Amino acid sequence: MKWPTLTRREGLRQTLRAGLYGLAVQLWPSQAQDMASGQLLSVAKMTEPLTQGARLLQQDVKIVAPVLADNGTLVPVTVQVQSPMTPQDHVTHVYLLSQRNPVTRMAVFHLGPWNGRAEISTRLRLAGTQQVVALARLSSGEFRYGQMEIIVTESACVDAS
Repeated sequence: MKWPTLTRREGLRQTLRAGLYGLAVQLWPSQAQDMASGQLLSVAKMTEPLTQGARLLQQDVKIVAPVLADNGTLVPVTVQVQSPMTPQDHVTHVYLLSQRNPVTRMAVFHLGPWNGRAEISTRLRLAGTQQVVALARLSSGEFRYGQMEIIVTESACVDAS
């Protein structure tokens, strides 16, 4: 295999581009979350940091998950949000929130009209029996949520990992 040869100018451009990228990564603000270990949070307390006073309705969001999970390490969850997913009216974010885990915000999914439908599937780590909340942010700025209690017989993520 023969490596492509670069002119001095092309090599300098690539080096500068890589250096600027590295600088941007280091300067980008990181987002840490507070741990609420051992507390059972209410829906209002879980959603307030995200909604910040915006309209919040309990409708159009369905969580599909096992009611009883033998192991909290890998709990399969599907979230379905009723939305036309048009450029004018669509789901922009889906948040999965935990009532008991050391970190409340378990996952964030970014969606748009290109998705076709507002549905995500994933696996969660759960620290015991708790309410799981799926919070959907709409392009209008409104929020919708659904919740489900999942009974966990063997807890996971009790050490904040």
